[in-house]
Amino acid sequence: MSVRKLKNLRGQIDRIDRRLLDLLNERSKVALQVGKIKREARKDVYAPVREKELLDGLVRRNRGPFPNHAVRAVFREVVSASRALQSPLKASYFGPEGSFTNLAALKYFGRSTDLVPEPSISKVFGAVEQDRADFGVVPIENSTEGIVGPTLDQFIDSTLNILGEITLPVAHHLLSREGSLKGIRRIYSHPQAIAQCRNWLEQNVPGIPAIEAENTARAAEKAAEDAGSAAIAGEYAGEVYGLKVVKRHIEDNPNNMTRFWVIGKKFPPKSGNDKTSILFSVKDEVGILYRMLEPFWKNRINLTKIESRPLKKKAWEYIFFLDMDGHYDEKRVKDAIQGLDRRCLFLKLLGSYPKANH
Repeated sequence: MSVRKLKNLRGQIDRIDRRLLDLLNERSKVALQVGKIKREARKDVYAPVREKELLDGLVRRNRGPFPNHAVRAVFREVVSASRALQSPLKASYFGPEGSFTNLAALKYFGRSTDLVPEPSISKVFGAVEQDRADFGVVPIENSTEGIVGPTLDQFIDSTLNILGEITLPVAHHLLSREGSLKGIRRIYSHPQAIAQCRNWLEQNVPGIPAIEAENTARAAEKAAEDAGSAAIAGEYAGEVYGLKVVKRHIEDNPNNMTRFWVIGKKFPPKSGNDKTSILFSVKDEVGILYRMLEPFWKNRINLTKIESRPLKKKAWEYIFFLDMDGHYDEKRVKDAIQGLDRRCLFLKLLGSYPKANH
């Protein structure tokens, strides 16, 4: 009886899958028509606000049991494939294949986007500025290590804008070819990853040296080349380089997150749930910190981050990086930024963009 019931249930799944396939092709035909209209109207194929609204709407509509995170993952790939039918997109990202930035780009754009690795953050900016890529993905902040200075430094002179953001949990796994600690004589990883797993390493593999690599993806590549090696890296790096998981989640802090920016030449419209980022510098005067924050208090703007960074061109002067809730096209946000601008030596709007889904 159970065998017959199982066969019937599998038959139902097969019929549902065929219906899904027919619907996906029907959707693709409509997407092709949308692409044609966009080309005739000279509109961009990629519309981040529209895509965010679509995914958010599907999650709100979902009644389960299919989980919300899977709804986003499945439909992100549907949207990515449909977008590629209209016009192929290319996005550059910092780091080799298998890096966390590669994973961020993949989760943001989907697998139907041509993702191209670049060896440095400046190269990512250059690829987008020189039209070798439509978009770029760069890290901006880690919850334990702080701001990524080279990304902010690039924005001082760049004409690019922030179009979106994505946050990823930094899950470090111990990976090897065999998936076992037996025979492991060395462990490779980036210095930050080694530091973030220090307690686990000391307690579980005290006699095995941890050797620094350029990044976690390169560490995974080294482990793939040598059966006597393991790597501390993300699961995606293990997939890319054919490694097995020896031990999952060996990071000391389970709440470690990294935030990434998507950069490009456009300025997204309001989505209704936006963030605005700016850079500015001020004279070194008594009370200047109070005066530069006053316009935001007056306009009831919630500041989510403020960070100072030394100016490389002049000793003992600083540039400030600030995140706030809201979009520049909102009057209160614009009034606050313009109020700050009157007190600054330099101010640059980096972008207003949809907030990441956590």
